[in-house]
Amino acid sequence: MTKSKVTGAKAASSASKTLTSSNTSPKSKTAAGSALSQTGAPQRVTSPKAASAASAVLRDGRTSSTSKTAAGSALGQRQAVGKKK
Repeated sequence: MTKSKVTGAKAASSASKTLTSSNTSPKSKTAAGSALSQTGAPQRVTSPKAASAASAVLRDGRTSSTSKTAAGSALGQRQAVGKKK
């Protein structure tokens, strides 16, 4: 199944800043790397490990808005999972 979402310019810029910052946590960098790798690549999806890291980044109150933008993009591009019955 092909998805139609890709990382936009704002999220890609945030991901780049997150990856180059020395004050960024490893989880933020994992999520940012996933988001950046999906720039212009609709066939790529966020891995479960990166989705978990992105979720943790979004819940952490100490995380910068730049890192949260990148994490949100990565989380929005995870593979769709069917509902449990």
